[in-house]
Amino acid sequence: MRTPAPVKTASGWRIQLRLGGQSVVVKAEDKRACIRKAEQIKANWQIDRKIQIHARDRVGEIMEGYIEAKERTLSPLTVRGYQIIAENRWQSVAMRRLCDISAQEWQRIVSKEARTCGPKTLKNAWGFLRSAARFYGHELPAVTLPMLEPNQRDYLTPQQIPVFVQAVTPTRFAVPLLLALSSMRISEIDALRWEDIPEDPAMIATSGAVVLNKDNKYIRKVTGKNATSSRVVPVMIPQLREVLERDRKPSGGLIPCSQNTLRINCKKICEEAGLPPVSPHGLRHSFASLCYHLRVPERIVMEIGGWANERTVHEIYTHIAQADLDHYGAQIIDFFKAPAKFA
Repeated sequence: MRTPAPVKTASGWRIQLRLGGQSVVVKAEDKRACIRKAEQIKANWQIDRKIQIHARDRVGEIMEGYIEAKERTLSPLTVRGYQIIAENRWQSVAMRRLCDISAQEWQRIVSKEARTCGPKTLKNAWGFLRSAARFYGHELPAVTLPMLEPNQRDYLTPQQIPVFVQAVTPTRFAVPLLLALSSMRISEIDALRWEDIPEDPAMIATSGAVVLNKDNKYIRKVTGKNATSSRVVPVMIPQLREVLERDRKPSGGLIPCSQNTLRINCKKICEEAGLPPVSPHGLRHSFASLCYHLRVPERIVMEIGGWANERTVHEIYTHIAQADLDHYGAQIIDFFKAPAKFA
């Protein structure tokens, strides 16, 4: 790890170190003194880390230590996920020293763990443990994990979306659920305040997020899920414009209940309308699917939905509408029935 070059400031010289994910600013009047001071701080940190590595060599200690080290730099929701893994996974080896477990035994441990959870849960648990071990200077062996099932999250087709809009509009959940159908995450909707929504808005700006922390309590974050989360979402659904004015309050949050209650009622509204029981996040998927159906460029979809990269939109959030599949399937059948027509 190289020491960054010092930067000249009005009061002297400055070096910004990055140690264990934390920013450490070193200042001195003289350039060489600044470098020496930074190198000493870095050397002391490396010694302390070696001591930590030596002290934390049991699986349980490594998981706990990693969470403690990352708690201030990661999302509260991510920390909560790590805490759940540490409390529920790898308990059979929690008290064992990592260096005492061979590569062959790790495969047996992983296979045994696979009987207690799903493939995705195991993949996340192994990824967390591998990152925690690497943080403390250990490298876990390559293991074979169960194959993940294709992501088949429920969503509404373009033909089902108008039915949902008609069903949800009379309810008190219309504002947050139509915002979800406009691409917003439930955590982003929960962070919105009525006093920040202008009358007859053409756009609504997202600001922060409300998420669960490791203590299972909802807290407000100033930032969203990623760098592109803070954005301006156009009001594209006419019924959303109507219910914003109908349900408007002087102040307070836009969700009239807890996030979990909103999820329950979203599925209930869908079922009563004869639709698949999608969640608010399923409505966000429905927005991406509709954009794909309407041939909206992925770059525009990413901007509206706050997705960080095209791969996320294309591989995870974009679903091809069944009508499109039927259409292209029919074309292929027609080709094989009468190939001369396509010559």
